[in-house]
Amino acid sequence: MTTDCIQPGRNAADSFKNAEAIANYSEGPPRFVPGFEALHRMTAILLAENAPATARVLVLGAGGGLELGTLARAQPDWSFVGVDPSQPMLDLASKSLGPLMARIELVHGYIDDAPAGPFDAATCLLTLHFLDAAERLRTAQAIHARLKPGAPFVAAHSSFPQDPASRPTWLSRYAAYAVAAGASPEQAASARVAVDGHLDLLDPGEDEAILRDAGFSDIAMFYAAFTWRGWIARA
Repeated sequence: MTTDCIQPGRNAADSFKNAEAIANYSEGPPRFVPGFEALHRMTAILLAENAPATARVLVLGAGGGLELGTLARAQPDWSFVGVDPSQPMLDLASKSLGPLMARIELVHGYIDDAPAGPFDAATCLLTLHFLDAAERLRTAQAIHARLKPGAPFVAAHSSFPQDPASRPTWLSRYAAYAVAAGASPEQAASARVAVDGHLDLLDPGEDEAILRDAGFSDIAMFYAAFTWRGWIARA
């Protein structure tokens, strides 16, 4: 999931039921997330450091299947459970992943709808920024509860300084990058307004504290790109 699909005045979850947003999903993330493809490749590398050769991986916020595709191609003996609240996005994932679906189970819902596990690894990319701090912590705790002890977890989402002096500057950079990457100025401006008005964004330090409070350890930031941050941690 990415913030470019959010429309002003629209609930974040409802945005991923929008036909136009779904149809353009594969084009959107690279325009708004610097190093989008590299983020997926790095995630595969980080999980493989500690996950077994036949790992079962939980992917929360599976979206249209882009992350699942990268991970499945990188590790042909891994299996996956992808969870997402948007059935149309899961339908897109099922269609786009083709033969890879033999190793992938898709679940319509939220973290509470995911199997209990225990999983060998988990990811939650471009998703947690849709949740307020309390629900973000509860979700991180639920992911932790589904992981084997020591299992790797990769999280990445919108996270940048939130003080009144810094926040507008970073939001403008977010929009400027999108234009530089091929989005129209109108699309970028609309996304900036939506992010500013509809997401409960946190400072990177607060996001890291949530992972720690959820029970994760060995937390390390591995990705920082304008308004985006990513962490590797262990259950």
